[in-house]
Amino acid sequence: MGKAKIKRASTSIDMTAMCDVSFLLLSFFVMTSTAKQPEAFEVDTPASTTKDKLPDSNVGIITVGDKGKIFFGATDRDVRVKTLEKMSSRYGVNFSQQDYDQFALMENVGTPMKAIKQVLAMEPSKRLEPGVQNGIPVDSTETLSNELYQWIQTARLAAEEVNKAKEGEKDFVYPGPLKIAIRADATEKYPSINAVIETLRNQKQNKFSFITGLRAEDK
Repeated sequence: MGKAKIKRASTSIDMTAMCDVSFLLLSFFVMTSTAKQPEAFEVDTPASTTKDKLPDSNVGIITVGDKGKIFFGATDRDVRVKTLEKMSSRYGVNFSQQDYDQFALMENVGTPMKAIKQVLAMEPSKRLEPGVQNGIPVDSTETLSNELYQWIQTARLAAEEVNKAKEGEKDFVYPGPLKIAIRADATEKYPSINAVIETLRNQKQNKFSFITGLRAEDK
């Protein structure tokens, strides 16, 4: 009696669908990710065991480093533009629409108001070269000479206006007042940090955060 032959099924697998899914996932991550912006100077934050995470939005960040240089920036682009508009009015410096568009892309600024137009006119890579931005002026007063005071105050007002304008939007949750965080180099001298803290206290901003690097807890 003849032996029956069993038809063998093909062992090949069509990978077309898998490739499509892979490329869709890759496209999603590329389009939704945010590239890390280059920094004006490197800041080595002090170590801490605190695991509280800083919010991704509605935050004003004061950066201190490179021998006392102070930079200020807001996480939200709309707040950045609104802040510059208010600073323009306070200091009598006029900006073009192109200036506002460029400023919206800057994560922080570290130059006196009288020189900010020249910085905005530069190529982004040139703005970070040594000697271009030497820090925002700060002192113990509440006048226009303490430009850090003015940046913080106008940013808080700008954030309030921007957030109120969004209250009618679907799924919008009011985040509250602008949160302030200080990102200082671990080797920075006390007077520089104290000048920032006193500036915050002068406008009754007694609640703020320090950005630190996470270290292992002591056993």
